[in-house]
Amino acid sequence: MSRDQRVRDNWALLHAAAEASKRGVPVAVAFNLVTEYLHAGARQFGFMVRGLRLMQPKLQALNIPLFLLKGDPLETVPQLVKDTGASLLVTDFAPLRLGRHWREGVAAKIKVPFHEVDAHNVVPVWVASDKREYAARTIRPKIHSKLPEFLTEFPQLEPQPEWSSGVTPEAVDWDALLAEVLERGKEVPEVRWCAPGEDAAMEALSGPKGFLGSKARLARYEEKRNDPTVPDALSGLSPYLHFGHLSPQRAAVEAARNKAVHKASVEGFLEELIVRRELADNYCFYVPNYDSLDAAYDWARQTLNDHRGDKREHVYTREQFEKGQTHDKLWNAAQAEMVHFGKMHGFMRMYWAKKILEWSASPEEALEISIWLNDKYELDGRDANGYVGCMWSIAGIHDQGWAERPVFGKIRFMNFAGCKRKFDVEKYVARIGALVRDIKAGQK
Repeated sequence: MSRDQRVRDNWALLHAAAEASKRGVPVAVAFNLVTEYLHAGARQFGFMVRGLRLMQPKLQALNIPLFLLKGDPLETVPQLVKDTGASLLVTDFAPLRLGRHWREGVAAKIKVPFHEVDAHNVVPVWVASDKREYAARTIRPKIHSKLPEFLTEFPQLEPQPEWSSGVTPEAVDWDALLAEVLERGKEVPEVRWCAPGEDAAMEALSGPKGFLGSKARLARYEEKRNDPTVPDALSGLSPYLHFGHLSPQRAAVEAARNKAVHKASVEGFLEELIVRRELADNYCFYVPNYDSLDAAYDWARQTLNDHRGDKREHVYTREQFEKGQTHDKLWNAAQAEMVHFGKMHGFMRMYWAKKILEWSASPEEALEISIWLNDKYELDGRDANGYVGCMWSIAGIHDQGWAERPVFGKIRFMNFAGCKRKFDVEKYVARIGALVRDIKAGQK
């Protein structure tokens, strides 16, 4: 188990259980905890460990032991396979380089079959398309054509045979483990607005105050989701989707039940949840250098090069960006929302990244800074969606050329005046100011 950290609605776990049943053997779950992962701090590691802690008794209720491994997965996982005498290893799917490196390394070391199951996408990434897709318009019909086959209800995971291997998991001191990861990553502290675990995820999806459970929230989605002054018009589900506490397929199935009453909102939500999110996985899966300008289309690389020497009215350092020390109060507020709240409003993420391009010495530096900040502070960072968001904003992937202008060239432009026309900038800045004050007060 790696990307999809849940018991319910987990195709990888269901597949492992089905294969174990065929062989007449029990099934176990292994999770390997590393000490470092792409700039993640206490915010992300704490959320993950707390979720794993809540998951363990759910597995135990099904007679499934949890082996919590620590260290290099290229060593720990093959050793566990050998020690337990496993007949099959199953893994969930993730498109990022580091996870693929681990899976390929493990596969080379074990002497039993190794199955990879896409438990994160409604349509498995290699089924949706066999190549890098140019944009949403090219992958959308491919995904839609396969939804009748894949957008289905999940089977129930039944209790498994008692674990019979001579190797049993070591007891996990969850309090000590939490203290360890929180101390190591204390530069980026945890957030309190989002409780981890699959029960909390389902509550956020369809509980009384959840995105689907509160009909007022769902009704506002279509009209207000791009208005940063109305944050509850968003689903708020991205942390749960990122850590795999919630299956996107479950979210889609539940959302579709509301289509008769909230057609536009549900269709807009499913477009983001399925098409756009799976487009991001498609990009990172088929483009190994997904976080480099070398991965941009020819027109985008050319236009950025053509304007490389353009005068920048403002140029900020990485430290100035991190501390929100720019001349732009809107940008500073967005940065503060990310640093203190752990989740920047989706519309502001676009403006935020495009201004980093405008105010950096080079597009390469802009991309590096935006990815670093996103991965360090966003609860849902270190994710295909985050890399695509930065690459769309700065390098034009999944986009087209626009009117040429300084610095941006033909990359789509966004500015403060456009935001003022779209929403109440002062209201957003004031909301974030109050939010940050409340968070700081709660930390004292």
